[in-house]
Amino acid sequence: MPVYTSENTGWGIYIHSPFFTHKSDYNMLMRSSPILWVLIFALVTCCCTAAALSFFPAQAQTSAPLVIVLTADGPISPAMAEYLARGIQVAERRGAEALILQLNTPGGSVTTMNVIVQDILSSQVPVVVYVAPRGGMAASAGTIITLAGHAAAMAPETMIGAASPVGSQGEDLGETMAAKEINALAATARSLSERRGSAAIALAESTIREAAAASATEALQDGLVDFIATDLNDLLAQLDGFPVTIDGRTFSLATRGAVVEDLSISFIEQLLLILTNPSIVFILLSVGVQAILIEISSPGGWVAGFIGACCLALAAYGIGVLPVNFFGLLFIVIAFVLFILDIKAPTHGGLTAAGIGSLIVGGLVLFNSPSTPSFQRVSVPLVIGVSVFSGAVFFTIMMIALRAQRAPILTGQESMIGRIGVARSEINPTGSVQVGGELWTAELSEDADPIPPGTRCLVISVDGIRLRVRKKDL
Repeated sequence: MPVYTSENTGWGIYIHSPFFTHKSDYNMLMRSSPILWVLIFALVTCCCTAAALSFFPAQAQTSAPLVIVLTADGPISPAMAEYLARGIQVAERRGAEALILQLNTPGGSVTTMNVIVQDILSSQVPVVVYVAPRGGMAASAGTIITLAGHAAAMAPETMIGAASPVGSQGEDLGETMAAKEINALAATARSLSERRGSAAIALAESTIREAAAASATEALQDGLVDFIATDLNDLLAQLDGFPVTIDGRTFSLATRGAVVEDLSISFIEQLLLILTNPSIVFILLSVGVQAILIEISSPGGWVAGFIGACCLALAAYGIGVLPVNFFGLLFIVIAFVLFILDIKAPTHGGLTAAGIGSLIVGGLVLFNSPSTPSFQRVSVPLVIGVSVFSGAVFFTIMMIALRAQRAPILTGQESMIGRIGVARSEINPTGSVQVGGELWTAELSEDADPIPPGTRCLVISVDGIRLRVRKKDL
């Protein structure tokens, strides 16, 4: 391998390419290719820039504490539990000083609440539950979640409490079951508020046993929460130096000058939250059943069946999470059966009207039981609108089916009967006739007069490939 030595410095330059067989070739390339020097300079610049970018963020992360902020707005659901679990993992991985859960919830599933509480208590990063914004609430299951935080704060004009348990269908529990659930939740509330003093314990227990509720000011006076903060900046200022205990180790938070990063909810988590909206579930259920019935009534395609299966699968998730009355499903099924019957055995819209009424009743009974919380109820105008629309779709299909039954036959030999043609030769008793651009062999019908060429004639019947015709009366 040739070695070329610089005349000025004596540095050895090793050329690993077979194209450079002489020193003059290398020098010529260096003098005649300034683009090569530009590319080398750009490559070095990019490497230095990448190194700098990887260095300075690390400096920024070490110079100021990091606080991760999650925003949980809506009923307590499995999607919210997944969101919090992911936030805790991110905070632990990035060594955050604290994780703030900005909470605004009317309550939700006790089972999901227990999962969230366990995640908070096992977190290696302090979790601060902040009930916000103004006018927000931490009601029902949200009360226990707030108590589980390593620190708790509320925005002005918010509330906490009203945490008495109800059944999975939103109904009041029986006496024995109510006693068991209330005692269990009361014990959880007492254990989570022990560090806050006797007044906080009493207030926490009353939210379970008596469905008591407290304003932010009342909760702070009794020690149920640690701060009242107008916004995140105010909360961070008050958290600085606040002592928290994790796994028996007590330390003070250092949140002054912290870098705040919002962790947005992911697309999948957002989708799961949407699927726990009763109005969305009702729409998916209606569209799914309607598409499946359309596929069954006219098999051979796949689009309607595919859409129906997807909608029903998504609706099944929401039904599994929401408190529902399955008696309403019976009315919904009856409604679509009535729609189908009106297509198969038309009653001029009578069964369709009955189906619309049954669908409205089913939608309201499914989600709007008297004891169901208001935030878990479906919109009444939406139920009526979707029901009327579904009925209109099936009524339109019924009218198309009736029109198709009454329409004349347009294909096959039967379609020739009653059509008008022109004789191209004398028909006596046979000849040729042109019907619809086609030339047919024709013969006279019984007792018909001969037909001269150019005369209009009427097709009476079809016999194989022959048409029986007679002269068209004027």
